[in-house]
Amino acid sequence: VQLQASGGGLVQAGGSLRLSCAASGRHLSAYNMGWFRQAPGKEREFVGAISRSGGNTHYVEAVEGRFTISRDNAERTMWLQMNNVKPEDTAVYYCAADSRPPSAWGDKSSRWIDYWGQGTLVTVSS
Repeated sequence: VQLQASGGGLVQAGGSLRLSCAASGRHLSAYNMGWFRQAPGKEREFVGAISRSGGNTHYVEAVEGRFTISRDNAERTMWLQMNNVKPEDTAVYYCAADSRPPSAWGDKSSRWIDYWGQGTLVTVSS
């Protein structure tokens, strides 16, 4: 599975941004997908994940209620809708795919994720 993230940019605090992750390869629907982010000088951290069918999601507390992950397997795309963004959301965002369920994803899961996309930079100005 090949993943390509896009949609990053500069946004003011309180604004919105939508990231996309386009996937190619076979059997995309066999993978759970998600997002991680890495701020300058910090380790990569988990943001959220979505199940194969899109029916289940799991988010880190810091983005719960502000960020929403969705996917369309027919379009081979996953999205991260970011609302009410904060300066602390500034980071390079990475999309990922793995066979493990969303509930298993967390900060430490970056060690075993099967597939990564390249990052897309999100900068939130105050």
